[in-house]
Amino acid sequence: MQLSDTREIKADRETVWTGLLSAEVLGACVPGCKEMTGSAADGFEATVVQKVGPVKATFKGGVTLSDIVEGQSLTLTGEGKGGAAGFAKGAAKVMLEDGPDGGTRLIYEVEAKVGGKLAQLGSRIIDGFAKKMADQFFQTFQEAVEEPEEGEDAAEEVAEDTHKKGWFKKMLG
Repeated sequence: MQLSDTREIKADRETVWTGLLSAEVLGACVPGCKEMTGSAADGFEATVVQKVGPVKATFKGGVTLSDIVEGQSLTLTGEGKGGAAGFAKGAAKVMLEDGPDGGTRLIYEVEAKVGGKLAQLGSRIIDGFAKKMADQFFQTFQEAVEEPEEGEDAAEEVAEDTHKKGWFKKMLG
């Protein structure tokens, strides 16, 4: 399964880049992620709980960063084993460009594969699930790194609340 999309993020490229290299940000953005540890240099270890159709599994695996061009592009590659449910593998090539109004254009191309019981669910279910996961990840990532909208009460936004717009940006500031 392959998909690609573009997002206009209202944050400078350095903030977006820093978010892509952060275990805390990536862990907060991966749907179902229970834990993510590690570093960009050494790779990340993650535990993710997901339900795909009738199959629910806890995936344990790793995420590595490669093809890094500082501030411009990288590839996130992940692989997780879900026991009897099977395995999931994926890669996202992420490119950053200067966007309109001082923001950042994030372009991504995702490829995902599954095996085991998950593969038996059929490509329609798997493809739909993979698209939903990628969309959720990049939407949550965008919300984490974007500048808060003008008029939002900064006192109400807490760094631990990943549903608040700009939580990561506030941590950096």
